[in-house]
Formats: sequence, C-alpha cells, structure tokens
Amino acid sequence: MPNEALLGIIADTHDNRPNIKLATRRLIEADVGHVIHAGDFIAPFTALDFDGLVAPFTGVYGNNDGERLGLANTYGKLGKLFAVSTELTVAGRKVYVRHEPDAIDAIADSGHYDIVIYGHTHQIDIRQAGSTWIVNPGECCGWVTERSTIVVFDLEKMEPTLIDL
Repeated sequence: MPNEALLGIIADTHDNRPNIKLATRRLIEADVGHVIHAGDFIAPFTALDFDGLVAPFTGVYGNNDGERLGLANTYGKLGKLFAVSTELTVAGRKVYVRHEPDAIDAIADSGHYDIVIYGHTHQIDIRQAGSTWIVNPGECCGWVTERSTIVVFDLEKMEPTLIDL
C-alpha cells in the first residue's frame, strides 16, 4: 500500500521513455501515494512507461501536448488529466497544479494552497512563499538542461526531496 503522505512530482517528460521508466521505478521505490505530472507528456504511448505505478495519478496538459484525445485515452487509465490547471487535496494538503508559470507567485501568495506545482521552464524551482511551497521539479526528460529530476514531497513533514535520475 503506497504511503499517502508522499507525493511524487514529475514534469516535462517529452517522450524520453528511458527516463520516464527510471522515474517510475524511483517513484515506486519511494512508495509515493500520489503522482502529479505537471505537463508536456507529448505522445500518448508514453503512458506505457508508467507501468507498475499503483498510486493515483493526476496530470495537466502542457503547451506541447497536442494529441489531447490520445493522451486522455491512454493516461486516463492511470488517472485524471486536466486542460489547464487543477486543484486537489492529497493527504489533507491543498495542491494546485498547472504547466506554465503564469501567476504562480500570486497563486502561492494567496495562501490558499499548501503546494503550488508547475513545469514548463525545465528549471528546478523549489522554494517557500510564506507558508506555501512552490515546486517545479525540473525536467524529467533531460533534453534542455542535461539533468533529469523529479521530486518526492513528504506531506507530513512538508519537506521536498529532489531526486536526480
């Protein structure tokens, strides 16, 4: 049974299938209770690379996710995908997710959420704004920065851990 207090955060996978498989293994090994993908999956077939993941899965589309019907059909077997953004509660924590960084600081400053998650920039951004954490896990794909990363966030301790793949 996955640990509901551990949140796996991934973004910008961009069809790098070996890295997606490695990230999935790391998330399973970490025993995460929920996985959030902050967009730019790209191809629907990459859903296959999350094989073995039993934790609930939530994702938002990124600016490069053109084949949304195919993504909805394949990733829909893992969980839910949302067009622009979503908010959810995980282990009692309020989480907001979107792909692009538009208004991320203002959303965090609202104090309405415990964690605000985004992707798009391919840059790691893990910081606090008041009592709210802002998390961009960087890029899983490694295409832009040549660094492939994900985050496991402990929702009990409110402590993020950056994981290099």
